[in-house]
Amino acid sequence: MATDATTNAPSRAAADRVPALARSARKHTDLGLGRLYLRRFLRNRLAVVGVVILVLLVLFAAFGGRFTSYAYTDADFTALTRPPGALHWFGTNQGGNDIYACTVHGLQRSLTIAVSVSVLTILVAAIVGSGAAYFGGRVERVTLAVIHFLLIVPSFLILALVSHHLAGDWRVLIVVLTVFGWMSTARVIWSVSTSLRERDYVRAAEFMGVSPLRIILRHIIPNLGSLLIVNLTLGVVTTVLSETALSFLGFGVQTPDVSLGTMLADGASTVTSAPWLFAFPAGLVVLLTVSMTFIGDGLRDALDPTSVTGSAGGRR
Repeated sequence: MATDATTNAPSRAAADRVPALARSARKHTDLGLGRLYLRRFLRNRLAVVGVVILVLLVLFAAFGGRFTSYAYTDADFTALTRPPGALHWFGTNQGGNDIYACTVHGLQRSLTIAVSVSVLTILVAAIVGSGAAYFGGRVERVTLAVIHFLLIVPSFLILALVSHHLAGDWRVLIVVLTVFGWMSTARVIWSVSTSLRERDYVRAAEFMGVSPLRIILRHIIPNLGSLLIVNLTLGVVTTVLSETALSFLGFGVQTPDVSLGTMLADGASTVTSAPWLFAFPAGLVVLLTVSMTFIGDGLRDALDPTSVTGSAGGRR
């Protein structure tokens, strides 16, 4: 008996080490995959430039207000429509408001709206699209019918009317932009999820009695990670342009609040006589959209193994 115990001890110890070795292997595999994605992303120089620009914009929005003694609501009546100078770095507008302070706050507001809408839109689209694909049948047909109907509705006109009626509250603007912004992404997610619902791990979860909601959240949506990340990034660009357009037309953020769109609207009428009113917010909008576009393209190439940079990274 002692001999048997001594003989079986190494085998039991080896068996105990198997789960630990498996966890270690999975950890190193995930780490290696993350490094591979990062290497592919860094190979795209425009994507790196986009990250640098975005970081600088975020730092400017977060800490730029500390470099001026003016708030965006302060009015200097001794310097109306004053060009950029030592006292007012970006000049002032017709009401004497410091354009630098307004630009910092406007960028904060536009980033808040853009990121919030993009995240909420992806969440709604992921749940609706993957849910329609998983359940299939009547649920799928009804969901697609609703999506197709909302896609043909003149959403921009409804956005303008609702935002104007609710006095341009930026919180309401987030809700309205989310309500009318998830359909296209949801349809793309549905088309991809139709193949995922037939995978073995989904069937195994069903066989084990896992609830449909848990299957969608734990087994389908996580496997859409690359698609969701890319759409999240590019969704920021779309939201910035939508918010800017609405505010430019007077249907978005309203005074006394400030966004980049409202600043563009104020500066459009004086673009020849006071170009600084239009130039600074327009420059930030261009930088923000270009940086997010570069980052989105870089993420798409890094996460897609069939892309040029992805294939190159896979061969090395």
